[in-house]
Amino acid sequence: MAHMPQCLDRAASDALAQRLQSLIEAQGWGVWAVALRESGVLIGMVGLHRTALDLPCAPCVELIWRLAAAHWHQGYATEAARAALDFGLTVLNLPEVVAFTAVVNQPSQAVMVRLNMQPDPAPFAHPALPVGHALRSHVLYRMTAAAPQTVKAA
Repeated sequence: MAHMPQCLDRAASDALAQRLQSLIEAQGWGVWAVALRESGVLIGMVGLHRTALDLPCAPCVELIWRLAAAHWHQGYATEAARAALDFGLTVLNLPEVVAFTAVVNQPSQAVMVRLNMQPDPAPFAHPALPVGHALRSHVLYRMTAAAPQTVKAA
């Protein structure tokens, strides 16, 4: 949550998990829990979400990931995001999937590059963050169904 506006308390986290589960039940896809294969330990979430935000790419389906800090820089985000991206483009036949993050979030941008997503030329102001907020300036990356879907080496 280093590049998110705030951490969620337990009640807000549980409410988010319930909303995400309801979306999966309603549409058959969404944001899924990510667990380690070896132990089954939950380390975060990755998936696809139709954003309701007024973004330069709206309406859109975004690729999202949030992993516990202890599991950063180990390839889990790229692996899980690749699976979700492939699902969106090949199973759901989406014409495009986007990902966006704060300009300062270099690790997430590196994941987007490894996924071979293409950056938009200019940053945008995230509509849910106030003017002057350190995370307001965002970058947008895209993957279209017609683009090559190869993962670059870490």
